[in-house]
Amino acid sequence: MMPAKRISHISFQILFVLLVSWCLFNRASAQDYGIEAPGLDPAVPAAPEGATLFRNVRIFDGHGPDLSPPSDVLVRGNTIERISVEPIEVGEDVRTIAGSGHVLMPGLIDAHWHVFMASTPQPVLMGAEPSYLHHRAAQEAEATLMRGFTTVRDLGGPVFGLKRAIDEGIVAGPRIYPSGAFISQTSGHGDFRFLFELPRQPGGPLGYSEREGIAAIADSPDEVRLRTREQLRNGASQIKLMAGGGVSSQHNPIESVQFTEAELRAAVEAAADWGTYVTVHAYTSEAVRRAIAAGVKCIDHAQLIDDATAQLMAEKGIWWSLQPLTYDEEVFARMSPVSQQKALQVFAGTENSYRMAKKHGVKTVFGADILFDPGAASRQGSYLAMLARWMTPAEALTMATANTGELLALSGFINPYPGKLGVVEEGALADLILVDGNPLESLDLVADPDRNFKIIMKDGRIFKDALTR
Repeated sequence: MMPAKRISHISFQILFVLLVSWCLFNRASAQDYGIEAPGLDPAVPAAPEGATLFRNVRIFDGHGPDLSPPSDVLVRGNTIERISVEPIEVGEDVRTIAGSGHVLMPGLIDAHWHVFMASTPQPVLMGAEPSYLHHRAAQEAEATLMRGFTTVRDLGGPVFGLKRAIDEGIVAGPRIYPSGAFISQTSGHGDFRFLFELPRQPGGPLGYSEREGIAAIADSPDEVRLRTREQLRNGASQIKLMAGGGVSSQHNPIESVQFTEAELRAAVEAAADWGTYVTVHAYTSEAVRRAIAAGVKCIDHAQLIDDATAQLMAEKGIWWSLQPLTYDEEVFARMSPVSQQKALQVFAGTENSYRMAKKHGVKTVFGADILFDPGAASRQGSYLAMLARWMTPAEALTMATANTGELLALSGFINPYPGKLGVVEEGALADLILVDGNPLESLDLVADPDRNFKIIMKDGRIFKDALTR
């Protein structure tokens, strides 16, 4: 029989391990609880203490259709301290970058990105070791930042750990506004379960995509509320629901309407309790109208809506996260026959959707929404450049900077990066790109960031410097 003192000692050890684990998982400081555990609580790096002066640059501020006169921009720490058309005098301790008339613009923001899935082929995603997949995601995150996208709104995937690693400076990557697992009804666009995982048994094991944090299946208001709260508990800044059929899913038609109004409202209410909002995947008028009635604040896609629904979005102040989904021979060839048929329907509606967004003045943001395709992911900037088909370069860049910064602020008091994003103005967060050329004259410049982006700065830190090579 084990002595009482020995049992007490073991119990204390177990309690200690559990408490330290809890502190780590919740990013709490072990020292806050009187636990001497050096090194177990990596702190998020403080903002850089130094300063950087961009001298003689023309500024696209994220809003206006014109560049500024030649100006100086002083960054101190992680914010823009001063902008002046007069030379800013600084000490020798300030790094000075000769802009030579180049254009300084806000870092780009992609409002519909999937860090975990953008560049990993679907068969690999469904069969590889999770640790391998997370390494691929980290590599893609760095590539995303090097394309000039300093912030992304991630609309589905297990990126909470990657976000933390980026924020702590362990790996390079953009700011991530994570949704966590996208929430889908059974047979919905997010139901990627294998046939052998069906039928679902009440209280039975989760499917593979659910266990890995890619999707969350829910089939009642109570289940939607539960799965929403799970994502919020894990660190979601907004919630993503699948409200209609999709292209990449094989078991639902594009015209299908998913989730009842009561189910959608359950997510909206749970998110609102945390100060944030719900965005939904939806293509058709019926799906979009049901989501708006439930209180959803952002619609992603909507290429198949009618004119009256676009007008309703404008009247209600709904954000439209719109993607330039058009025919790409290479991408199309890799789709299944089911997906190809649905993709053609969406492609046919893309041009009309941009026309309606402009006609009714809907608040619109840019998203690439690339899935399972490393080649397409590497052309993220080219997707933004496609917008020149339907609008001016200034309008397109505003969608991918100031507009999206405003959308991201809807995450309220759980905003992971409080501060102003998507603009070049005093007091804003210092996410900046120095461009060789004028993107307001040629949007194609963003399609070749390797050549045209000379400086990429995020949070006051320079991650790319092609001027001093």
